[in-house]
Amino acid sequence: MTSLKHLDLKSVPCPLNVVKIKLALEKLSKNEQLIVELDKGEPEEMVLNNLKEMGCLFKEIKENKKFIKIIILNDNK
Repeated sequence: MTSLKHLDLKSVPCPLNVVKIKLALEKLSKNEQLIVELDKGEPEEMVLNNLKEMGCLFKEIKENKKFIKIIILNDNK
């Protein structure tokens, strides 16, 4: 069974949101996934680009004018 962790980073400035996501991902166990909410614009661009560079699998699950919600799949063995 997959467990979900949630991280609300709305109004958190760059690059602090990237650091918080990295720390949260390090704490995930094999069957956990991380749901992240963050502001649109620069935070969205920085986080998504960083996740791609890290090789993380993620997908957008919700979007509105002010924020997006993504789910990050944990690929730890």
